[in-house]
Amino acid sequence: MAMASAACTSTAILVLLASLAAMATTADARFRAMQWTPAHATFYGDETAAETMGGACGYGDLHTAGYGTDTAALSTTLFLDGYGCGTCYQIRCVGAPDCYRGSPVITVTATNLCPPNWAQDSNNGGWCNPPRTHFDLAKPAFMKMAFWRAGIVPVMYRRVPCMRQGGIRFTFQGNPHWMLVYVMNVAGAGDIGEMWVKGSVGSQGWVRMSHNWGVSYQTGGQLAGQALSFKLTSYTTGQTILVADAAPSTWSIGLTYQAGTNFR
Repeated sequence: MAMASAACTSTAILVLLASLAAMATTADARFRAMQWTPAHATFYGDETAAETMGGACGYGDLHTAGYGTDTAALSTTLFLDGYGCGTCYQIRCVGAPDCYRGSPVITVTATNLCPPNWAQDSNNGGWCNPPRTHFDLAKPAFMKMAFWRAGIVPVMYRRVPCMRQGGIRFTFQGNPHWMLVYVMNVAGAGDIGEMWVKGSVGSQGWVRMSHNWGVSYQTGGQLAGQALSFKLTSYTTGQTILVADAAPSTWSIGLTYQAGTNFR
């Protein structure tokens, strides 16, 4: 009996250690705030932020998508060919007369690209020319940290975890033979580096989707009439999550489906 009890105790300890190791691995995969780094910021559009809707990431109406006007267009150095879409930053205006007193911190989501302007010098109009790190903010966001008359201000920024309500959202576009999926409301690092889809019918298994542009991923094949599950990997952390039955078998092009799962 004593030997059996000792064996059971050893087994329990091994299970506990394995569980703790798994917890540590999960914790290590979480995205954490980075260090403050100097950059510059401008703004585009007016107080309505109408000109910030749409954009190079493909979110469409940013109010409907849940991002509102606290958004930024990134220079190419940060945009990373679209893999920077959905990332979140804290920004504060520093060292300029037009910065608000106390240097208040704003938090924005990357939803657009600030393209290079090769006709202008990087220090005189070509603010988003590589290798500069630059934020072109929606005007309402800019006005939370500095007087808009400044035009351009020095800032300190750091990338931070994205805080989202609810699960990841998938908006479907395309046709019965080609599906384009826009991935939104991503928490954690906020970005997606790889994506797979699996239908509920047949034995095809996971099919890797190719990056189309911004936050959209595409695949061919016949997926109509099947419940769809997705597997997503963060571009920054490499963490992979499974979103089972993200859309029912009755899914339709043009609709958005919200899962109960998200990154942490």
